[in-house]
Amino acid sequence: MGELILGLYVFVLATLVGFEVITKVPPTLHTPLMSGANATSGITLIGALLVAGSGIGDRWVTLLAGVAVAMATVNVVGGYLVTDRMLQMFRKD
Repeated sequence: MGELILGLYVFVLATLVGFEVITKVPPTLHTPLMSGANATSGITLIGALLVAGSGIGDRWVTLLAGVAVAMATVNVVGGYLVTDRMLQMFRKD
């Protein structure tokens, strides 16, 4: 029970700190920072692929790893699409 309370405490604090940090970022820096942050989801994608393909654990572990693969893939692809669109705005064609 103590681990659950500690985990919830850390989660709530991380949520509040993340919200405060993101709201302080000016709009001109928001897109480049978020696209870079989305690119780091590639690390999550690799970890989730390793867990999903390892066969270690029960079916819930594999199911959650599959969900993590899907969500991290969407985040990585979205990050690259946003970055590409942002860079197209600066072209001199």
